[in-house]
Amino acid sequence: MCIGRKAELFLVVSFCLIQKRTLRKELEEEMMEAITEAAVDSSEEVSEERDDLGTFESDDSGTFQQVVNLLDIIDSESAKTDTTGAGLDMRKTLASVIITEKATTEPSVVINTLIRCLQVSEISTRRKVNIYNILQEIIQQEGELEEQCVQRLVAIASKEMREIPEMEGYMKAEVASDTLVALSRNHFSLVMYELQHHLKPLNLTDEFVIITLAKLANGNVFEFMPYMGITLATIFTMLRLANEAKIRQAICGAMETFCETVQFYLKHLEESVYPVMTEEQFALKVFPMYRYFVTVWLRHHNPEVKLGVIRSLKPMLGLLLPNDDLREQVYDYIPLLLAEYQGGLEALFITQVLRQILEVSVITNTPVPQMQLHTIFTELHVQVCNKAPAQHQYSSQNLLEMVHCFVALARSYPKELMKFFFSQMETNKEAVRVGTLNLIRAIVSADEPRMSIRAIYLAIRVVKNTISDTRSKVRMAILRIIGQLALSGYQERIKGWGLKYVSVQLTLSTYKLTNRRDNFYLRDLEERMVHKVTMDTVKIITSSVSGMTNEFWVRLLCYIMETDYMEALTPICISLTNLAEHQLHGQDVDVSMAGKSRQVDLPAPQKLLARLLVLMSSPYKGEGRGIAMLNLLRTLSQSIAPSMANMWELEIPLLVRYLEEHTEFTWDQKAWEDKLIQFLRNSLKKTRGSSWSLRLSKELNNQIASFDSPSLEKGFLYRALGFTLATGLEASKVEVLLLELLYKTDYSNDFDSEGVILCFGLCARGQVKTVLNVLHDFEDRIQESEQSWQISAWRKDHPWRRETVKSALMVMYSCVASYCHPQLLLNLVDSPITAKIIHHYVSSCQDICLKMAFMKSVVQVTKAINNIKDLEDFHFAQKTTLTSIIVAVIEAEPTDNLVSPVRALAMEALSHLSKLKPFYSTEENSELMDISIHSVISLQLPGEDNESIKTLYANALSSLEWLMESLLQRQLDPRGLQEMVQLLEKWILSEKEWEREKAMNLHLYLMRIYVHSTAVCIPLKMGQFGTMVGLIAPCTCDAHQGTRMASMNVLSSLLDLHASQTCSLWGSSKEKELEKCKGDTQSTDVEKIFCASSRIAKMVCTEFNCDEVVSLIQKLCENIGAMDLQHDKASVTWIGSFLQMRAKELEDKVAEILSAILVHLPVVDHPEVRRLLIEGILLLAHHHQETILTSLLRQPLPMESHLAEVWLAVSENVPFARTMLHSLMGRLQSRLSPRVSATSKADIWRLAAVDPLMTLCTIHLLIQKLDENDKLPDFLPDLTYTLLLQLGSSHRPETAVPVLKMWKLVHTAPLPEEMNLQRVTIKSMQLLFKRVKSQHLARALDEQAVWDLLQDGGTFLEGVSLLARLCMQHVEGHRQRLAELVLRGMDSEVLSCRISSTAVCVEFMSDPVLYQEKLLKPAVLLLEKGADQEEDEALRVLSLRALGNMALGAPKKVKQYRKVLLEKCLGALREPVSTSVTAEGMEALTKILAELREGDVGSSFDAMSEQCRIFFDNESELLRLKAFILFGKLARVVGMSKKHFFKGEVKKAWIPLMLHSQDPCFNAAQACMATMFQCVHFWGWKSLQHPSGPSDTTTDDKMIVFQTTMCSILTQKKPAVLYSFLLETMAYVKNNLSRIRIAACNLAGIIMQQMSTHYLKKLDFPALRNSLQELQLDPDPGVRRAALETLEVLDSCSQHGLLASPQGMSSVVQT
Repeated sequence: MCIGRKAELFLVVSFCLIQKRTLRKELEEEMMEAITEAAVDSSEEVSEERDDLGTFESDDSGTFQQVVNLLDIIDSESAKTDTTGAGLDMRKTLASVIITEKATTEPSVVINTLIRCLQVSEISTRRKVNIYNILQEIIQQEGELEEQCVQRLVAIASKEMREIPEMEGYMKAEVASDTLVALSRNHFSLVMYELQHHLKPLNLTDEFVIITLAKLANGNVFEFMPYMGITLATIFTMLRLANEAKIRQAICGAMETFCETVQFYLKHLEESVYPVMTEEQFALKVFPMYRYFVTVWLRHHNPEVKLGVIRSLKPMLGLLLPNDDLREQVYDYIPLLLAEYQGGLEALFITQVLRQILEVSVITNTPVPQMQLHTIFTELHVQVCNKAPAQHQYSSQNLLEMVHCFVALARSYPKELMKFFFSQMETNKEAVRVGTLNLIRAIVSADEPRMSIRAIYLAIRVVKNTISDTRSKVRMAILRIIGQLALSGYQERIKGWGLKYVSVQLTLSTYKLTNRRDNFYLRDLEERMVHKVTMDTVKIITSSVSGMTNEFWVRLLCYIMETDYMEALTPICISLTNLAEHQLHGQDVDVSMAGKSRQVDLPAPQKLLARLLVLMSSPYKGEGRGIAMLNLLRTLSQSIAPSMANMWELEIPLLVRYLEEHTEFTWDQKAWEDKLIQFLRNSLKKTRGSSWSLRLSKELNNQIASFDSPSLEKGFLYRALGFTLATGLEASKVEVLLLELLYKTDYSNDFDSEGVILCFGLCARGQVKTVLNVLHDFEDRIQESEQSWQISAWRKDHPWRRETVKSALMVMYSCVASYCHPQLLLNLVDSPITAKIIHHYVSSCQDICLKMAFMKSVVQVTKAINNIKDLEDFHFAQKTTLTSIIVAVIEAEPTDNLVSPVRALAMEALSHLSKLKPFYSTEENSELMDISIHSVISLQLPGEDNESIKTLYANALSSLEWLMESLLQRQLDPRGLQEMVQLLEKWILSEKEWEREKAMNLHLYLMRIYVHSTAVCIPLKMGQFGTMVGLIAPCTCDAHQGTRMASMNVLSSLLDLHASQTCSLWGSSKEKELEKCKGDTQSTDVEKIFCASSRIAKMVCTEFNCDEVVSLIQKLCENIGAMDLQHDKASVTWIGSFLQMRAKELEDKVAEILSAILVHLPVVDHPEVRRLLIEGILLLAHHHQETILTSLLRQPLPMESHLAEVWLAVSENVPFARTMLHSLMGRLQSRLSPRVSATSKADIWRLAAVDPLMTLCTIHLLIQKLDENDKLPDFLPDLTYTLLLQLGSSHRPETAVPVLKMWKLVHTAPLPEEMNLQRVTIKSMQLLFKRVKSQHLARALDEQAVWDLLQDGGTFLEGVSLLARLCMQHVEGHRQRLAELVLRGMDSEVLSCRISSTAVCVEFMSDPVLYQEKLLKPAVLLLEKGADQEEDEALRVLSLRALGNMALGAPKKVKQYRKVLLEKCLGALREPVSTSVTAEGMEALTKILAELREGDVGSSFDAMSEQCRIFFDNESELLRLKAFILFGKLARVVGMSKKHFFKGEVKKAWIPLMLHSQDPCFNAAQACMATMFQCVHFWGWKSLQHPSGPSDTTTDDKMIVFQTTMCSILTQKKPAVLYSFLLETMAYVKNNLSRIRIAACNLAGIIMQQMSTHYLKKLDFPALRNSLQELQLDPDPGVRRAALETLEVLDSCSQHGLLASPQGMSSVVQT
């Protein structure tokens, strides 16, 4: 430390020197710059300055300029100092030093420069002060100067000094004065001449002239003496003119200096070389001034003037009092000095002047006039007795001066003074009496040979007159006078009255102190002071007074035996020892008392020994009473016990030496008590065989009431009593004493109760049966039972409580067991000792005190049993009962606070019980441990300021550790260790830091016990090591440093244990690294702590096998969320470190690890912790992708937020996200492809069954979260097609996915509506198409409601076709890949896949892409297969449609594939499985025929024509529509070779065509009409090829015109055909379609109107009428109306005379 401080000082000094050099260099540079600037200044400025300074030599101009510049620097630095505060003004000091140094070489130049600077007009006061200070330094340095310079400087300084002083001017005058004084050392005459020039009689001079003269006198004593007389005379003439306070103060100060200078001169007169002036001459010069000061100036109202006068009187009196004549005159002015006590002046200064006068009067034996005595006595006595004013600062010094004054007066006028004291004592004022007595004591104590015996006699008379005063201060004053008389050699004067007064005061003060009241603290304090003074007086008397009376001896000896005030014992014992030595050796005994010395009444020896022995137990109390009492015992040994005297002579000095070697701070109480007990034992051995010990026991028993509880003395008393009773010979008398002790004990007082218990225990060492009998007798006498309790009847003053006595009895029994002989204990411990303890506990209310007593009893009993060496066959019968009681007590203790040591004692008791047979079982061990841990760990740590709670807490924790160790010893194996750790686990994971710290410390304690035991050889169970490390690993980053350190120690212990049980590579290097990390965890930097924990994890991970890694991660995951964020971060840090280091090796454990993470991920709240866990999953996924993917896809739906977060993390890593998308897409595609066999573990996981909905949700999430600008070009075709196939499969009833198994396990309600395959798939497709960034595509998808079509199973295929068409139009670059995927899907074994693919193929066939990519042939083959299958109608329809679309996409290839195309389409017409198939077949033929000629069709033309007519009258509107269109297409295709054939087909189809032109289906009607007009040319009627009629006529009207025209033509050209048409038409009146029935009626009417008479006759009118009349019942009014009109036509034909031919008509009807 010293070396460091020296080094620091050296650095500071070095720095200052360097800084000084630097500053000096800067100053010099600054001066040079200033000089340069001055050289170039204008001539006017130079001339102006020189006018002010006078002529100056040109050679000295440089020095002048330097000095001026340095003064400027000093002024500037002074200003800075004023504004910024005091500091190290280095620049100012250096500038001053430079000027002074220049003066050594050029003193005159520098001084003249400074003088001229002083003469500059308007110079600042600060600058002048600086110049004067520099001049003083130069003068001191140079000594003698040039006379001219000195004269100029004296003149200037004198002038400055005499100017009117203002605030700054006063400072200037002062430094000018100091400059003159400095000059006077070498130029005294010049300075003195200047000052004397201004000092003129009867002319009041300036203040600083007088001050400077005083300074000159003080500094130049001998030179000034020739001028002293004239100076004093001149100043005396000024006294009447000095009216202002300042000039008066200056004169007083100057006189004080002048007188002191004269005294110095007179003492060193032989050294003077000037003319001598005698002391008397000086006194005569001074006395007039003294008289004027006292009579005039001392009455001035200004206290500062008064003080100046008083201060000047003292040196003036030093010159006046030696003169006999002048001394008498000084006495005359004493009343004026005494009068100043009434003013406000400090009394000390007045008293000092009076003391000087009175002491000189004694020395010169010229006392003050007697007429002034009363005035002096009174004024001085008032000053002593009255309290000094608060403003007086020197009251204590003034009192001391007063005492000296009264001593001087006592020497001069003893009788008068004592008479005055006597008169003052008659007043009853305490202050007056005390003050007077103190003055008498001072007079007595004065070591003055001239003090007469008469004065002492008179003083004692005054004191005796006041001994009846009972006031404390008066008593103390009298006692001090008595002591002082004894010390001063007046012992004979105090015998009798003095000793009696002292003994009375000793008794009185002791009584008052022992019976003091709480509300009189001040009075008790005064009484304590009285007692102390009394004891001091006793000590003085006994050590100095010879021939002491026997009465005083008796009083002091009885005082020891009876007093309760222990502080007085030491001096009393010392005094008694002194007196006893005087008496026994007869050195100072009067002859008259020699025969009575041995007959003094002494107390009983046993009583005195008991008293002193007990008091000596606290040997350092009362100023070390132990040594005093031991010396007293040794002195009185022959009187107390002659048989012990020799032994005491040997042992007492040893005890005294022990006490002398120690102090109250170093001694050991127990060791000292043991020494006293041994001393007692040895003493009692000397009296063996007598009743001496029994009588001593009685005396000890009687002493119990004399001491308070608690006290060391009383505690030792109980102990001594127990030892003494144990040696008693008569058991009956011992029983009586013990019973008496039991009855009189206050059991509510813990100290007394414990003392009695200890006494009984110690007594049991030799009297165990006696003690048990006494306890039994006591219980019988107090009638102890559960129903009655009569203890209160025995002691009226102690209302005992039932529980208090029971507590004492329990502990008594246990204490008996502790001290009982081992051979007797085993027979008595079960019964009666333990049985009695249990009985007293269960039969009470069981409060805290009783519980503590019970636990203490159990501990003592079990300790006593365990201390017995041979216990092999002993079984403690009461163990079970005691255990159940203790457990109940622990469980009843509050867990939130600690109010008593009950739980600590309970656990201690269990620890001792666990070592006794029968031993606890494993289950009992765990239960006891769990209860105890919960009872202690839940307690909050005590505050720093609560020491009592801290002690209770520490004891409870220590007891718990001891119990854990005791219980663990019974099961020292891995299972036992694991069970203990499991009990601590919930506390290690507690949110409260104090619980974690305690639990971790207990864990560490367990590990240390286990590691150092033999169980270390038993290997840990599989996974146990990882579980234990996983439990404590997060605590290495705990916020509490204690928990971190404990966890690090536990981890170190676990690693050591693991290394010792395995072939580990854990070595010293890793140990060092671990210690380094441990040091880093002690930091308060959180990042540093986490870094250290991570390093630890990476370092220890190599010690774990795969199973241990899994158990570690599982435990870490379990603990996440159990504590705070810091622990969670630590857990995931460890998980990440282990996965990073060991991920590749964990292939078989990936599922377990992922399951552990996913199970606990939902409970993680903090995003950073979740992120780190998810990073761990991704780390595993990089190495074990398929396993992770399958496990994630097997999680339940709906996708929880934590699972979504995992996939979001995947999406952030774009390359990995693409890989996962590819795998997910593969999972969907695998469902639509044949199952293959697994060839590796990765294949097993890849091919494992997963729910498609979960896969789709994941795909949707990834697509959603991937970068929006990424169009996924490599995924778009495959993913689109895969989603489309998935969507198609979801619409198929045979492929519908049942409700998820995991969903059923988690939820009872069905899946939400939005959570289905269709919606999720469509959402994914929507997101996918958004990435195409095609506005046209997006608008088309929305406008054509593609997504709605796809979502509906009924319109799904339509939506697929529409989507495929839009993709063909707006998505470039992916057609080929889509085409390949479509063909692959068409070849799939899954029907839904084939259907969806065929639907897409429909659109691809309408585009040249297949032809361009050379995929048309495989597509046709697959479509051919689809058209032939009968498994699914939709697939057949789509296949036919796709084949038909070849005419759109590859029209040139239709002719090439015409055979296949015509065959498959005609097959749909020949075998009409369903309407849609047939309709699609006809539509396909229609498309194909557009690209073929008649020759290309061949024989298929006839079949098409015939099959087409079949569907004209079909109920399906679609079939009728397609048939009409196809027939029209055939009409356009037919050539010359088939014209005749087709003409016949037209004739057969004509009536259906004319009727269906009014088909209820508008499209069918339009198509029929178009086809009909296309076929008109086959009739050869060009006029009918286009309908005629006005443009505003309706279609029906046009059709009527057409039919009428056609019938007219047929009547003319082919009447037979018309007749056949009528018959064919009448067959349609029963058609299912009402519109056809109406058209048939109308056409029949038209035909009949146009039919020739010949053919009319062939008609069967009745039959026709019947048919038409039946239609009158038709529900359709239009049919009824048309039939009625036709009937009218029929009737009109009949009225024309047309006879019906029944035969002909009947035949018509029949046909």
